[in-house]
Amino acid sequence: MTLTPTDPRPIHPLRRALTLWGALIALMWLILITDWILPAHLTAWGITPRTLDGLVPGLLAAPFLHAGAGHLISNMVPLAVMGTIAALRDWRGMWTALAVALVASGLGVWLLSPAGSVTVGASGVVFGLFGYLLARGVVMRRIGDLLIALLLVAVYGSMVWGIFPTQPHISWQAHLFGFAGGVAAAFMVRSAAKAKSPAA
Repeated sequence: MTLTPTDPRPIHPLRRALTLWGALIALMWLILITDWILPAHLTAWGITPRTLDGLVPGLLAAPFLHAGAGHLISNMVPLAVMGTIAALRDWRGMWTALAVALVASGLGVWLLSPAGSVTVGASGVVFGLFGYLLARGVVMRRIGDLLIALLLVAVYGSMVWGIFPTQPHISWQAHLFGFAGGVAAAFMVRSAAKAKSPAA
């Protein structure tokens, strides 16, 4: 008798999304706790404007570094909510949005932030996901994406003020360029979807 192995059950999309964002946020907390313990502050690895050392590895490290528990908590909830929604709508599209928002946000900070400053935090990625999901509601022309965009406006609409230089010590550069990167990612995802769709 020949036994045929059965394929493992695919991971449920919600479980996959929650696992990803839970792991990323747990990593942020682990880094923050480590920063409290170590004598040298890890936040020094953030983005320092217009210096090569301040761009690399700051571009990748900055979203995982936070100035304190309050800073991380303020980013954690919208990051988990919007990250999970983005993953459920389009897993690959979410990664595109994350990559584009991270690079755009980091470069905006590096180019425009005050000399000698160090910028840390995941808010650029948060604004990137916000811009991505809002733009999806317009460019994808799907009722689900539109309803999500309207819901996000109702819940997080006041975030838009964060792209303006209204508060000291808040990186509007990260917010503005992250948001713009998220919007650009939505157009990129739509173009990729159109390229894959069969010609009529």
